[in-house]
Amino acid sequence: MDLWFSEKQTPYVKLSIKVDRQLYSGRSEFQRIDVFESPEFGRFLTLDGYMMLTEKDEFIYHEMITHVPMAVHPNVKNVLVIGAGDGGVIRELARYNDLEHIDMVEIDPLVVEVCKKYLPQTACAFDDPRLDIHYEDGLKFIRNYENCYDLIIVDSTDPFGPGEGLFTREFYGNCYKALKDDGIMVNQHESPFYEEDRIACQRAHKRIVESFPISRVYQAHIPTYPSGHWLFGFASKKYHPLKDLDSVRWNARGLKCNYYTTMLHRGAFYIPAYVEEMLKDVESEY
Repeated sequence: MDLWFSEKQTPYVKLSIKVDRQLYSGRSEFQRIDVFESPEFGRFLTLDGYMMLTEKDEFIYHEMITHVPMAVHPNVKNVLVIGAGDGGVIRELARYNDLEHIDMVEIDPLVVEVCKKYLPQTACAFDDPRLDIHYEDGLKFIRNYENCYDLIIVDSTDPFGPGEGLFTREFYGNCYKALKDDGIMVNQHESPFYEEDRIACQRAHKRIVESFPISRVYQAHIPTYPSGHWLFGFASKKYHPLKDLDSVRWNARGLKCNYYTTMLHRGAFYIPAYVEEMLKDVESEY
């Protein structure tokens, strides 16, 4: 008998992946957690039935949410990561030897434990001595910090359930306050393609624009996410994602990536016309 995992991406669209076996199924205080093994995408993690990552394409998401701000900010020492229980963002940050400290705030400790056991490809840097993990609500955590971080990476789930509070005006305002005078915030920004996702994307970006003087979106193509067309938000107090990109400095690090390059970095901010149209009321021209 064939086994398939199916995610309902809209009322009329499903993504289905053939499954060899289910490796884990459990429920935490916050959500249902499942890990499957598939012939095409390797192991993959779902939360409440929604795809979070697969071994085959997770590098795209994690490289783009991490290296874009790291190639712009000239001196990142202290980083706050909100969410990211799968460990992919931590893995990418751990490659920067000059980082001094990483705070990671994850609401669900079971996600971290499951990923350590079943997804070691992503959850491979949790033992980095520069990392402190805080198991609490990111919205509550950040209220207590001011002028602390050079970079905040918001690697949240979708804007409902446990991740809902990480898409509010209050949260983005608190991120602004917690950043230093030249700090950068990046976040996953949903897909602009399907109607419900488009509305969530537009709403989140409007709230970020209200909090930050520089706010842009950039894109990546992630096969297992709804529509495959995914956006990230780049918000900054000082640095522009293109004008302040230092390709020479970043490339001198010698970090080998499978998706990110500084050339791609530039292109990622040149978004399709339909996305420009979607954001025109909430974002100024480049």
